[in-house]
Amino acid sequence: MNNHVDINIYRGMSKGPVSFETTRFIRDACLCLQVQRAARALARRFDGALQPLGLTNGQFSLLMSLNRPEPPTMGAVASLLAMDRTTLTAALKPLERRGLVEVTVNPEDKRRRLLCLTAEGHGLLGEALPLWQRAHQELEALLDQGERERLRASLHLLTASP
Repeated sequence: MNNHVDINIYRGMSKGPVSFETTRFIRDACLCLQVQRAARALARRFDGALQPLGLTNGQFSLLMSLNRPEPPTMGAVASLLAMDRTTLTAALKPLERRGLVEVTVNPEDKRRRLLCLTAEGHGLLGEALPLWQRAHQELEALLDQGERERLRASLHLLTASP
């Protein structure tokens, strides 16, 4: 396969339509596209595992992020999950309606909100954990130890960068 692509395409200076060769190159080389595809496939896998409890993988991750000794702020959770606050607020709504999460005013700063799991949230998280563990073990079995560690390290590098 030819990996040559006119550099002018990257500078936005290309005249005329983008070639199919460029489309194939982007399909095969674009790290963002490959990570998005992998994320969607993984999301489907974990959504399927958690479906019996009426949870999505995103909801599981959100509930797990609240499983702390002290209730975190919205900002801390948004940062951990790489979400903006508006997206986090929208993600919290169905969990609040189910009585799994409670949003309260921070007594130290009335402008901030604290997020905490309710007793029902803790209970559901406990039921969800074995389902997640099984799906995670199946996923890890697809990769050898070295591949798993390299993948984790690479993803950490990509998400730690500005």
